[in-house]
Amino acid sequence: MDTNDKKVILITGATKGLGLADAIRLSKDSNNIVIANSHRELSDAERDELQSKFANPVDILVGDVASEDDAKSMVNEVVDKYGRIDVLINNAGITQDTLLTRMKADSFKQVLDTNLFGVFNMTKFALKNMQKKRQGCIINMASIAGLHGNLGQANYSASKAGIVGLTKTIAQEGALRGIRCNAVAPGMITSDMTAKLSDKNIKKWEEQIPLGRFGNPDEVAEVVEFLINSRYITGQVITVDGGLTM
Repeated sequence: MDTNDKKVILITGATKGLGLADAIRLSKDSNNIVIANSHRELSDAERDELQSKFANPVDILVGDVASEDDAKSMVNEVVDKYGRIDVLINNAGITQDTLLTRMKADSFKQVLDTNLFGVFNMTKFALKNMQKKRQGCIINMASIAGLHGNLGQANYSASKAGIVGLTKTIAQEGALRGIRCNAVAPGMITSDMTAKLSDKNIKKWEEQIPLGRFGNPDEVAEVVEFLINSRYITGQVITVDGGLTM
């Protein structure tokens, strides 16, 4: 994949947060950006507002990554329009936090369905196209919670730990056809999720982070962009956490 060419980039869960930051950063190079929104069809006003954030127009799809049929449909829609997928960024994810002894089985399953099975579903169909082209890059959004766990996030941590193992397997299988797969594991990043933290908890986290602050979404997107263009890196998990997991 020539890094000077426009790339066809499909990003799941990209109408806000880290996925949106990825899309905004990658659109600056005139790449063909396709955003997958798992929740609902956006209104015309919402679409206009979203499009205004980008240097170039983007495509917006609607589909649930936890659904095998939806995943297949989204991938096919991109391939039908552009003929290929150069980059798949599996960013879609949800949380349903509570202590394990209080967690309902449905809550555990729903988080794994979106966070882990979603990666499996999207990758399965995108990888088939990439294998035909003998090129491609897959980036999975993991988390430091998948590396060392996190209180009240048994389901989320399990899903992100699963992504780490899945990433390494995809990398091994993809390498046979020149396809790379890596994961990014963010730490405490400014987001809707961290906005719910109390000032006391924020201060507590900042004291634990060697760089002394939360990261911002574009700092994660910067690493995603680096991995897309680094053609000799595969099967790795890159932490973006200000040194928290040193």
